Amino acid sequence: MEIRKTSIIFLVLFGLLGFAQNKSLQKADKNYDQFLYVDAIKTYEKVAKKGYKSIQLFSKLGDSYYFQSRYAEANQWYEKLFSLQKKVAAEYYFRYAQTLKSVGDYDKSANLMQAFEMQKTTDLRAKLAQKQVDYLAQIKKNSGRYRIKNAGVNSPYSDYGAAFYKNTLVFTSARDTGGLFVRKHHWNNQPFTNLYGVAIHDTTRLQTPEIFSKKTNSKYHESTPVFTSDGNTMYFTRNNYVNGKKGKDQKNTILLKIYKATKVGEKWENVTELPFNSNQYNCAHPALSPDEKTLYFSSNMPGSFGMSDLYKVALLPEGGYGKPINLGPGINTEARESFPFVSKANELYFASDGHPGLGGLDVFVSPGATDGNFGAVQNIGAPVNSAFDDFALILDVASKIGYFSSNRTEDSRGDDDIFQCIELRALSLNCEQVLLGTVVDALNQRPLASVQVVLLDQNLEQIKQTTTDAAGTFDFGTVACNTAYSLRATNNAYDGNEMRITVGSDAAPADIKMDLTPKIQSLKVGDDLRKALQIDIIHFDLDKDVIRPDAAVELAKILEVMQQNPTLEIDVRSHTDSRQTHQYNIKLSNRRAQSTIQWLVSNGIEARRLTGKGYGETQLVNTCTDGVDCTEEAHQANRRSEFIITKL
Repeated sequence: MEIRKTSIIFLVLFGLLGFAQNKSLQKADKNYDQFLYVDAIKTYEKVAKKGYKSIQLFSKLGDSYYFQSRYAEANQWYEKLFSLQKKVAAEYYFRYAQTLKSVGDYDKSANLMQAFEMQKTTDLRAKLAQKQVDYLAQIKKNSGRYRIKNAGVNSPYSDYGAAFYKNTLVFTSARDTGGLFVRKHHWNNQPFTNLYGVAIHDTTRLQTPEIFSKKTNSKYHESTPVFTSDGNTMYFTRNNYVNGKKGKDQKNTILLKIYKATKVGEKWENVTELPFNSNQYNCAHPALSPDEKTLYFSSNMPGSFGMSDLYKVALLPEGGYGKPINLGPGINTEARESFPFVSKANELYFASDGHPGLGGLDVFVSPGATDGNFGAVQNIGAPVNSAFDDFALILDVASKIGYFSSNRTEDSRGDDDIFQCIELRALSLNCEQVLLGTVVDALNQRPLASVQVVLLDQNLEQIKQTTTDAAGTFDFGTVACNTAYSLRATNNAYDGNEMRITVGSDAAPADIKMDLTPKIQSLKVGDDLRKALQIDIIHFDLDKDVIRPDAAVELAKILEVMQQNPTLEIDVRSHTDSRQTHQYNIKLSNRRAQSTIQWLVSNGIEARRLTGKGYGETQLVNTCTDGVDCTEEAHQANRRSEFIITKL
């Protein structure tokens, strides 16, 4: 398995199979745990063909293909896994859904994602799937913007991860150079990857690839370089190996690190690893910001959301480095985010299988902002994206020519190939949505004119301000899509209201309704003071007549109104749910009414201003009568008190 996959895969190792005493299975498990996928697959499949079935067997077979990006084969084993009709880990709903896309079954994939969402409600991938139910329509809208072809530099082995360097395209390749001794990686039986360079003859044609630098190529993997604009500094990915010494993590695995090399004459010298690397986690696939003051990369360092996240680190003027900063949940998910590239237009391109896509890794883009953050993520669509792994896109903004990598089978020489893409039409990254709304009176829903409405950002900083018209409407024009805002409405005659909203990217405008409660209300005999003042229901616990702390807070509001209006008199009417007998409930509700009255009297209200009665279960607010199965919340809605005005 080539370096581009090892950099984004961090497996959870499962227990042995129930019949693991079989030597062949023991060997397969050992191979699997060491990422020797080719050998593991052969052994597991032999066992499966003999009729053995288990969750562990089918999940490991599926995973062995899944983590080699062989999604169609993985799909077959995940299908068998779910056919067992036994409980499987939630993660397999996600993986099965992903592989279903590779075979074109998007409907079943959507059903699996719904099941995944129900089990993993806080998972970022689940939230994205819920927000982007129509993601296929959006991808279709973004598709057809590129013309693509095989770049013509590929070998039967893995070729991927290109970078621009002067008039040269530098890329990663596992090609066999024909030497007497070729070191091969035991994961996929391919040679270790090295960096190759190929001259760009004009804007579309490439020449014959050659080894880019013998000084930077080692006996292990090198990949995914990026160069400063002056051509004198290179950052690249390599296995944990420098100066003839290799480093390993606690599991005896040689992980990935980012290295820096400088140009001395015509040679690349001074290969040093960056200080935020570690033997215990991967850092890979560096990319530079247009001003070359920030380095972006992929890592599974502590604090990551998922299998690999995108990070940024400041390149300090004196040659040092800042602290790596995670790009956050707007970019990263619990899955794989990798292969960042930042264009001269400050657009972040990256590969992900956590954001909704066509299958496997897809290429996504996010526009940069002046504050250093990135905006809403969009799938760049087909034909760059497909049902296979599509990743490592780079793009020259001036010529509109770029390169990306894919393991698709169409127009391929084998394994990963590099494809050239020409952008025919730019993607509208500055997604905007119309934001408008109406402000109404909370009591009678009458539209309110002359209400000041303020639009605030996520930090509650004011963006825009307007005033409602005679119809109670306000219009902020266009705002950014897929962004959280706050709306604040104020008027001298009403209590203010503030609400959080998230503006989507639908075709229809974001139409918001806001309610305002009058500061001074017109009350009449027979009104329920609680409803008029929008006071929460005074609830009681089951079979209790004691005033709860939360009820005391609401009673304090009743108390305040009665103190401000000394002639006001009220009738306290208490109710129960339908449980227990009718006679018992009448007595219980009477006690509750008296408890409420006593609380008000003890806090200074004259007893003559208060009357009260219990109505038991005779005035239920829902259908929870005797014999009806209801939730506790439904029953509690009936355990309430009302405050009916009898005199003003």
